[in-house]
Amino acid sequence: MRRKKLFGVNINLGDYSSFVETIISQASSEGYSGYVCVANVHMLMEAYHSDRFTQILNRASLVTPDGIPLRWALRFLFGIKQDRVAGMDLLSDLLIAAERQKIPVGIYGGAQEMLDKARIYFEKKYPGLVLAKIYSPPFRPLTALEDEEIIQMFNESGARLIFVVLGCPKQEKWMASMQNRIHGITIGIGAALPVLAGVYKRAPIWMQKSGLEWLYRLGQEPRRLFKRYATTNSLFLYLLLREKFRIGKNIPEETTDPEESL
Repeated sequence: MRRKKLFGVNINLGDYSSFVETIISQASSEGYSGYVCVANVHMLMEAYHSDRFTQILNRASLVTPDGIPLRWALRFLFGIKQDRVAGMDLLSDLLIAAERQKIPVGIYGGAQEMLDKARIYFEKKYPGLVLAKIYSPPFRPLTALEDEEIIQMFNESGARLIFVVLGCPKQEKWMASMQNRIHGITIGIGAALPVLAGVYKRAPIWMQKSGLEWLYRLGQEPRRLFKRYATTNSLFLYLLLREKFRIGKNIPEETTDPEESL
């Protein structure tokens, strides 16, 4: 898939369905091990502050343009019309595809209570889904031995499509550390699973399309999210305007995934 570098991070480009098809193809490939990052403003600003985190994102199998502001940025800076590939939509559509193709699914992270609700929802909504493993890790740093036990647990379960619910940037760091260790494709979905399971509500469609989904989430969790949004959104806007001024009319070519040229 084509890619475009946005603030140092390679964002994959393409229509929404191509992302679903690529992830399902990777999950279906015997022996494939990789990870997918679902990028929003918060993730890009984490990368801006950390070269190491930028490298983690740029080593991912895919980095999807989740947030509406990322779509706007691609259009504003490079004239690219890009579909939104949101984690909440991606989760639902990947579960449908996994149910249809009998791809075993796993979930790692999140509180046990939320995972129990997710299991009930999955069994009702996707009765044919092969739910291979659900695991809520301790809310503390894990030992090397615990890491190895988790790797063995998921590999023995046969899960090929593993949704990771640890929040950014923790989930991306964990997925990168599991590459070539867990035999499957891991996808960081953050708050998407709690929303799907009914723990939180998703913003109305008009707010999603207007780029105001963050405001709806802020209303649900003001104490936790206010500082993050105040700092990340302001910095993102500043960097966007600075980049526009820098590139002027000299718009660089879209980058291409090296695998496409092989």
